[in-house]
Amino acid sequence: MSTALIILAAGLGTRMNSDQPKVLHRLAGAPLLVHAMTAGAVLEPERVIVVAGHGAETVAKVAREHDENARIVVQEEQLGTAHAVRCALPELDGFKGRVIVLYGDTPFIRPETLEGLAAAEAAVTVLGFTAGDPARYGRLIVNGGALDRIVEFKDATDEERAITLCNSGVISADAGLLAELVSAVGNDNASGEYYLTDIVAAARARGLSAAVVTCPEAETMGVNTRADLAQAEAVFQARARAEAMENGVTLTAPETVFFAYDTVIGRDTVIGPNVVFGPGTTVESGARIEAFCHLEGCHISRGASVGPFARLRPGAELAEDVHVGNFVEIKNAILDEGVKVGHLTYLGDAHVGEHTNIGAGTVTCNYDGVMKHHTEIGANAFIGSDTMLVAPVTVGDGAMTASGSVITRNVAPGALAIERSRQEHIEGFASRFREKLRAEKARKTKEVQ
Repeated sequence: MSTALIILAAGLGTRMNSDQPKVLHRLAGAPLLVHAMTAGAVLEPERVIVVAGHGAETVAKVAREHDENARIVVQEEQLGTAHAVRCALPELDGFKGRVIVLYGDTPFIRPETLEGLAAAEAAVTVLGFTAGDPARYGRLIVNGGALDRIVEFKDATDEERAITLCNSGVISADAGLLAELVSAVGNDNASGEYYLTDIVAAARARGLSAAVVTCPEAETMGVNTRADLAQAEAVFQARARAEAMENGVTLTAPETVFFAYDTVIGRDTVIGPNVVFGPGTTVESGARIEAFCHLEGCHISRGASVGPFARLRPGAELAEDVHVGNFVEIKNAILDEGVKVGHLTYLGDAHVGEHTNIGAGTVTCNYDGVMKHHTEIGANAFIGSDTMLVAPVTVGDGAMTASGSVITRNVAPGALAIERSRQEHIEGFASRFREKLRAEKARKTKEVQ
């Protein structure tokens, strides 16, 4: 059966105390909304509809960057979840299939859970969980194994509040039926809002079936405050670390390694303490990442080593057996097999050929204040320490640069490029100069006394 997703992302998120929409706060390097969209993508939905409200233009931009086919609707007034779904209904015109309503601030629902909702046969299916502390969650009222109704906490009796089976807010229903039920929902309740949960009672009143699919409480964790966001980050990182180690990755100090939502690490990779992965990083099998590295938007091939104290920025591509050492920064640069960049170097907008050695203090001067320029370094070259490569410039295969050179012209293959002043010696100058300075210091001291 075809599936469509409606993701509710219109809330202001007042308790976040922020100028930006709640669903755009980042978890593991990605907005909460992206986590919800990624979770739903396992169903290969025919349509993805994001209901935006506060900061709708920014929310829409993030949604479309993640999925260019995402459909955006705006809930001008936040009158409740049923009202939000009602705003999305025009985007379901012509769709025949199952609709699942998700929330942009609920990032942890597993693929298996969503697949269960999509396959449910009841007219309306609700995702529920047994809460350790039911607090102010809505309660699921089950009668004879079927879901009878959902009662919001503020509308519940004491007896109903004692129930621990709680509502996550996630609902699945046939598209046509969902449209009928949502359109019939009223706002005669303590908050004066249109509750999506009321469609259960509406379906039962029509003699239709309603059911509950359950999941662990942790999957339904919503993010409403900064404290919630920190807790969600801790949950994500704990899971990511455990999964990495289970898949054959060595973490020497697991609690200090931080992954992004899309980090990919191959087996037999060793990751040292205090390593941070930003979005878009892939590390192949058998690589080694030493302590205190920051990696983002990069690809590290088998057998490569990085760090300690290295930074790989977006566009960094390390081939097999490349070594990037301490205090090295790589940005938008390709390093071919066996390249060695030991320490204290910046390579940006560059290509380095195989088995080339880059000396300490080398800098590709890639920016002229307006434009970025490319540096090409051939295979088996040797770049001397403290070389400034002023792009655009090419250093040929097997060429060398002398330490301390500023290279502004192309270097032919096999050539040595030297650019530095001739060293001159003035005999006895240092001794005479020191004596002069000491005498001047003594004079000033005597004047002060």
